[in-house]
Amino acid sequence: MKGAGRRLSAVVAVPLVVAAGLGVRSVGPGAAASAAGDVLYAVLVYALVVALAPRWRPAVAAATALAVCWLVEAAQLTSIPAALADVWWPVRYVLGTSFVWTDLLLYAVGVLLASGVDLAVSRYRHARTAAEVDGLPRGDRA
Repeated sequence: MKGAGRRLSAVVAVPLVVAAGLGVRSVGPGAAASAAGDVLYAVLVYALVVALAPRWRPAVAAATALAVCWLVEAAQLTSIPAALADVWWPVRYVLGTSFVWTDLLLYAVGVLLASGVDLAVSRYRHARTAAEVDGLPRGDRA
């Protein structure tokens, strides 16, 4: 079934990325931790997009994930995310509270990293499948 393995990989990645993001947040409020958190946020959004639409090409998933990240960041130009975070504190991890233009660049880095890994894994799976179809033993694959 096309896309099933990709969806499973994305679903497995989600809690791992969330755990990494929470771990980074526990390190402290420094610039490096903040940057890593932004990159991981974008990786998480990419994984969620792939989990929801595993048949999309990596470029389409990347464009969608980046658009979502940028829209969430742009929403921070309003007072809505901060007001929602005041009502229920976990919202600040999802929507943020204040606009920072460098976050836009960090989201692009995260999406590029995630889509690069996705593309590499997809190519590996395709090459492995092609080798099995050609009848090559497992050890003779490129």
